[in-house]
Amino acid sequence: MRCCLIILMLCWAGTGLAQNAEGGRLTVTGEGRVDSVPDMATMTLGVQSEAPTAAAALKQTSNATDEVLTLLSGVGIAPRDMQTRDLSLSPIWDNRSSASGAQPRIVGYQASNNVVVRVRALNDLGEILDRAVKSGANTFHGLSFGLQEPGPAQDEARRLAVSDAMRKAALFAGVAGLVLGPVLELSESGAPSPRPIMLERAAAMSDAVPIARGEVSIRSQVTMVFEIGGS
Repeated sequence: MRCCLIILMLCWAGTGLAQNAEGGRLTVTGEGRVDSVPDMATMTLGVQSEAPTAAAALKQTSNATDEVLTLLSGVGIAPRDMQTRDLSLSPIWDNRSSASGAQPRIVGYQASNNVVVRVRALNDLGEILDRAVKSGANTFHGLSFGLQEPGPAQDEARRLAVSDAMRKAALFAGVAGLVLGPVLELSESGAPSPRPIMLERAAAMSDAVPIARGEVSIRSQVTMVFEIGGS
């Protein structure tokens, strides 16, 4: 078993242990994770309208979007935490006529607009969502949780990742009978990003929508290259 472990974990050039003129190298990957209770939520609400003319559809959507923004401002959402995006206008086609050989024709227009909202008072999230729907939002494109200040959790995840890599390097070198030297390279794979551990509960849009925030997990992965020598 000991020989198999050495062969699998400490292989020659290009896999884990690379040998060159200056001596050997050991490359290991470490991971760190920090779980935190979120203090912010981001949700995307939408307004969609249909009307016989493009102007009417766009006007209805604009009016409904304005009502949603006004409602959000009224419940304490700051202007910096609201953003409209993905405004679209498209024709509605009647394709039934194509069965008889006639050309499809436009029978109306559909307009839509989305509002991305950051909610920092999570205790009010369910009520805000319910009131936004009642004010005119008729589509919902998702809810995610995060941290307003992720820096400390990100740094702790990085520290844990480096410690994990150093622990693995010491283990591998000890099993293989090698002397672990200084760190030659250290790099982080991608940027740490929060990931949900528990997803929110969905419910019918009536009264205050119940929400379970759960936790978010911030991960970091580092790759470290150590110099090694024989015992």
